Amino acid sequence: MVFICGRHERSPQIFQSIREQENYWIKDKVVIVTGASSGIGEATARRLAADGAKVVLGGRRTDRLKKIADEIAEAGGQAVYQALDVTLQADNDAIVKLALDRFGRLDVIFLNAGIMPKSPLSALKTAE
Repeated sequence: MVFICGRHERSPQIFQSIREQENYWIKDKVVIVTGASSGIGEATARRLAADGAKVVLGGRRTDRLKKIADEIAEAGGQAVYQALDVTLQADNDAIVKLALDRFGRLDVIFLNAGIMPKSPLSALKTAE
């Protein structure tokens, strides 16, 4: 991130250039966002879609997910959604399958849903 202080006649062009450079890294990436029906998950999904990512929304409130996906599409973005309970392995497998079926690949998973693991993530103890 670059911070520019003061006024300059070319400031709008400079900020546009910085924004385009930031978007380069996420444009056309396929991103699953868990906990996407509100709060940080929703805001993240909207921002990623606005920056050109293809977002796969997961959460418990499908009515909210549908509304968010529809609004992203209306703004020119790409979004799909699916009910997701991150404590269920089958749901986690299904949302990955949705991303692969719809977009052909998966680049990023933004794990935002609220769970409290009892062991380090690297231990892969999913049954806890």
